[in-house]
Amino acid sequence: MDTYSLIIIKFVLGMLCLILQINLLGKGNLAPTSAIDQVQNYVLGGIIGGIIYNSEISVLEFIMVLLIWTLIVFIVKFAKDHNIWVRRIIDGRPQILIQNGKLLVENCMRAGISANDLMFRLRGHGIYEVAKVKSGILEQNGQLVIIENDEANVRFPLINDGQINIDVMELIHHDEQWVFEQIHKAGYDSVDDIYLGEYINGKLTLIPYPKA
Repeated sequence: MDTYSLIIIKFVLGMLCLILQINLLGKGNLAPTSAIDQVQNYVLGGIIGGIIYNSEISVLEFIMVLLIWTLIVFIVKFAKDHNIWVRRIIDGRPQILIQNGKLLVENCMRAGISANDLMFRLRGHGIYEVAKVKSGILEQNGQLVIIENDEANVRFPLINDGQINIDVMELIHHDEQWVFEQIHKAGYDSVDDIYLGEYINGKLTLIPYPKA
């Protein structure tokens, strides 16, 4: 097989693997929201780019490398989606930078956010005073979520994928017992039955997983 034919075959296989990962593992890497999405893009691009022009690596070896990487990503994503501790290790935790109009300087420094960067982000939301912010949260993907003091219909994702968001509980001043009570009142057995739970103006709105 000549060099150009080998390159074309590897290129096509690389594209198919990328499409397969997107369809099987979700479209998160099209708009990365976590570290694993970014790493998946970088590593897969490096694998395809580094191997595609290396004639010493056969098509079979190339396929094996792609399959191994796809399996690793699948295992990591599965563990992340089903275990809150794994999720925190991989994605980190949201950082509360502003709470009730007060700037939490230690959290800003821990997150690597300078005062200039913070004010630039606030101006992007049309806010020029920290005191006007009820809550400022730096998400895992680096986006700053702002909730103003006079904002109506404040929403917090309290339950995600059957797991309680501990950071949100700190914001709304409730504990896990309160969450379990709300779940039972709504007629569900446990938090594992809930796909999404939104805390909206003091009430918990639950969206369950579809019944099998």
